[in-house]
Amino acid sequence: MSNIRLGIVMDPIGSITPYKDSSLAMLLEAQRRDWEIQYFEQHDLRLVNGEAIGTARGLVVRDDRENWFDLRPPADMHLAELDVILMRKDPPFDTEYIYSTYILERAAERGALVVNQPSALRDINEKVYTAWFPQCCPETLITRSIGQMRSFLKDHGRIVVKPLDGMGGRSIFVVARGDNNANVIFETLTDENRRFAIAQRYIPEISAGDKRILLINGEPADQALARIPPPDDNRGNLVMGAQPEPRPLTDQDRWICEQVGPVLRERGVIFAGLDVIGDYLTEINVTSPTGIRELAKLANIDVAADLMDALKEHLGAGAAAA
Repeated sequence: MSNIRLGIVMDPIGSITPYKDSSLAMLLEAQRRDWEIQYFEQHDLRLVNGEAIGTARGLVVRDDRENWFDLRPPADMHLAELDVILMRKDPPFDTEYIYSTYILERAAERGALVVNQPSALRDINEKVYTAWFPQCCPETLITRSIGQMRSFLKDHGRIVVKPLDGMGGRSIFVVARGDNNANVIFETLTDENRRFAIAQRYIPEISAGDKRILLINGEPADQALARIPPPDDNRGNLVMGAQPEPRPLTDQDRWICEQVGPVLRERGVIFAGLDVIGDYLTEINVTSPTGIRELAKLANIDVAADLMDALKEHLGAGAAAA
């Protein structure tokens, strides 16, 4: 299939960090294949009499830290005119994000391949959806109750607590039994018993890195990207100063992928990132997984090319079915 028209919904492209941005890596690969690229932000999307419409700007990208894009003048289009739409808007996963997925779902019903499937974006919360795979996870509690958080801490001695809608390591706390800050942390995260939060048993292997495993059609890349926390922090997030290091997948990593990958594929998730600490799954990222640039630089693994191959294959299968 030639002359593929690709749209992307993302945060303002001028605000990204180009040398580490996975969305830019995808766009560079699409452009290398001579695919047409149309750029959207959330405010460009709308429904008109049930039709998904967007104000598009043609996009040209470059692998340049200072000057990485040009945008053409805006023009309205039916989103269903696109072959592929990448939904790469970063969290927070709020009501505006949900409304955007409804618009994209209308485009998908008209034939556009939306990555990832809008219903999956709505259903697969990156922290809550681990509950569908308890065999892969550390002991986990999702609750609004401060008292239940206290009991969980008492049972496990050291825990990690975080909000359900965050990203990039924001508002993640490691709490130990006897910590006099525990109550205020639980009160803040639950908004005094009014908001759900998640607690997990602390996994000491975090010191060796929080592994990001990228999946395409449920199959993992050849290596994981370990994100090693700095000495003065517990968080394995690159944006918080963690250092990236490629790692071969362990047998346990592959087993976790075998548990999760087929389910994601069945749900219409083409591109995902699993977070694994030690032997345990901690998050399932389907909104805008990252790590492509680091794996390309450090391990010579071209996830962006593999993803574009997979999208082309999906489009070919769809055309054959039609």
